[in-house]
Amino acid sequence: GGGTRISTAYKVCGELLDREFPVDDWNIYCFQFSDGDNWGEDNRAALGMLGERLLPKCNLFCYGQVESPYGSGEYLRSLQAKFGVAHETLILSEIPDREAIYDSIKTFLGRGK
Repeated sequence: GGGTRISTAYKVCGELLDREFPVDDWNIYCFQFSDGDNWGEDNRAALGMLGERLLPKCNLFCYGQVESPYGSGEYLRSLQAKFGVAHETLILSEIPDREAIYDSIKTFLGRGK
């Protein structure tokens, strides 16, 4: 069967940042768009990796969750529970439909350091 394990993408992202984009030389802005569906048992690993490995390196980490009739949308709630809605370098956006994607990107780009 298929399925998403967000921690796998975070691992690759962390390795890429370590190898190619040292934080002393780069301002790091990461964008993730998802339907919010993740293997339940992967949430702990993904949230830990995001908090410990990616957020400390990022000027901004943007997560946009697109409404989907197929996904549970649970990951956004997991992010909110772990990091709150006012985290310094994490911005969360709920995207109800295709037309709202541009508004979400504007929200992301309107913040940062």
